[in-house]
Amino acid sequence: PYALHKLIGEQYCKLYSDLYGIETVSLRYFNVYGHRQPTEGAYCLVMGVFAGQLLNDKSMTINGDGEQRRDFTHIDDIVDGLIRCSKQSFRGEIFELGRGVNHSINELASYFGSDYPTEYIPARKGEYDVTLADYSEAQNLLDWKPTKDLSNYIKSIR
Repeated sequence: PYALHKLIGEQYCKLYSDLYGIETVSLRYFNVYGHRQPTEGAYCLVMGVFAGQLLNDKSMTINGDGEQRRDFTHIDDIVDGLIRCSKQSFRGEIFELGRGVNHSINELASYFGSDYPTEYIPARKGEYDVTLADYSEAQNLLDWKPTKDLSNYIKSIR
């Protein structure tokens, strides 16, 4: 349901651009992380969950088998994409803002270090197996490219 409503929102933007000439742009973010990210709650992504568990000396919890793959994007790269979008006019364009590289959740947990215990919990219903951004449109039309590296961020919070 969540992904469907995001898609419908993009289609509404395109429709209003076509019918009424309203400038719209839709951005698809891929697992945004960075300082001040939520570390608990319904909207907390896996990077925030792991960071919160690490800071509170708890086991890292992994949903399912941990082989699902995610593309992670630093908030600084997202903000750069937003700024670039604000300097141009678009009519229903859709850009994917992501790193273009994905990691399994097991790999992500291992980046935090082997000394942190992990615990496997039931998989979430409706969760995608793989996310992977294709940022070529953003690169072509916005001259945007992600610059922040996941491993540097993890080192900074360990």
